[in-house]
Amino acid sequence: MNADDLPTLRAELEAHGLWANKGLGQHFLLDLNITRRIARAAGDIAGKPVIEVGPGPGGLTRALLEAGADPLIAIEKDARFLPLLAPLAEWSGGRLRVVHGDALTADEDALLAWTAGVSPANRSATDTASPARTPAVQAASIVSNLPYNVGTPLLVKWLKAGAGRGDMTLMFQKEVAQRIVAKPGDDAYGRLAVLAQARCSVRLEFTVPARAFTPPPKIASAVVTLKDRPDPYPHLDVLERVTAAAFGQRRKMLRASLRSLTPDAEDLLRAAELAPTARAEEIDQAGFRRLADAWRARA
Repeated sequence: MNADDLPTLRAELEAHGLWANKGLGQHFLLDLNITRRIARAAGDIAGKPVIEVGPGPGGLTRALLEAGADPLIAIEKDARFLPLLAPLAEWSGGRLRVVHGDALTADEDALLAWTAGVSPANRSATDTASPARTPAVQAASIVSNLPYNVGTPLLVKWLKAGAGRGDMTLMFQKEVAQRIVAKPGDDAYGRLAVLAQARCSVRLEFTVPARAFTPPPKIASAVVTLKDRPDPYPHLDVLERVTAAAFGQRRKMLRASLRSLTPDAEDLLRAAELAPTARAEEIDQAGFRRLADAWRARA
């Protein structure tokens, strides 16, 4: 199948009189060359389940269907775009399932299991039902041009997800992407890098200029791939608390910044084999794991 045979995205938007909703962080990516590049960055997705968040008019959706995603579950909060996405379900031969809902509260495992129980011939273009909670049958990759205002909380949600979540290929504002892939000592290094790299190997794949979007945002975007690492840190909630304290006053020494966790910050640091005079931006993944384990042992 070839998405070039479909009406252009711009023509579809104009025909339906649609525009981006700034309140929802919408910036449309209408260039199929770029959306196809994002789909390629996700690897071989042919015949495999994929979840997309915020498809909007369906630019990336088309590229993912071209690449063979099956099923493709597209979660769209803005009901205005459902009429644009519905014809893609028929074009896809029933591989696309559009869910009207909020990705922040969506149960991806339940959606996967629900979709897996529906044969392609019986899949409707759009479904607003709430599926019953049942085990997922296969892990799904997540590939999305994320709405700017929910990118970070969605990433943290997916980092905490279980076996139903596969690799992720996500577009963020460039500065957020840089924070995800940053290393100790980098200006961008902080909580997001520690949390993301506690679960995944991360890589910034490529940047996308602001002019590629409609309307153009103020800054460029970047695509990041996140692949599950063989030794994921299991206590991400604990790591969240520890990094919140450590980076909350990032220019202070850890013996001062960690006092919000415990009055015995120096004892905690010694248990984690970290220097009390160190600063958060100097601590690597292994160090934060030891720190989280030490605090967890005392909690």
